[in-house]
Amino acid sequence: MSERRHASPALRAALDFGPLVVFLAANFGAPYLRPLLLRLGMAADVKNLVVATAAVMAATVIAVAVSLWKLGRVSPILMFNAGVVLIFGAVAVYMNDETFVKIKLTVLYAVFALILIFGMATKRPLLKLLLGDAFPALDAEGWRKLTRNWAIFFIGLACLNEALRQVLSNDQWALFKFPGVLILTFVFMLAQAPILMRHGEEPPAKP
Repeated sequence: MSERRHASPALRAALDFGPLVVFLAANFGAPYLRPLLLRLGMAADVKNLVVATAAVMAATVIAVAVSLWKLGRVSPILMFNAGVVLIFGAVAVYMNDETFVKIKLTVLYAVFALILIFGMATKRPLLKLLLGDAFPALDAEGWRKLTRNWAIFFIGLACLNEALRQVLSNDQWALFKFPGVLILTFVFMLAQAPILMRHGEEPPAKP
């Protein structure tokens, strides 16, 4: 059996945030890319968010390939995100409609919430399977509370995205997607510190 390879912090950051940085850069850089896009056969009226979506599709495929190359595996979250990005992205690019780009975020967070709720209902520690390496000393009750809170957080993000996509401009929404969601996630994770401290298990004593 081959040894399990772990991602370095730099590689993990590149896999997690690289496509998002590409998305933001392509959205605001689309006007400067338009002459090149026209040469590649894209329509003259292609939306900036659609250009960004095409870029993030390519970046996501690269992230999956790098993960396979460097780690020999693709995390479930990255694989699922890649599937959603490619499906909704392909429709958005074909239709030249940014609506599909925005709805993708709602679908992504709603499905994450449903997966966690299903795990709680069936007594399966799905969040622990995903984040166990990050919190190896958390007890069962801690995982239950953390899973509940993450599910609520994802539902909140899905609802927030549905509200904001109706009122924000495309550029404003792009900033909400990144770094806005990242900031909200960081604040949420800080708020979970009491659970981590209260339900942390002492590591077994060495003989």
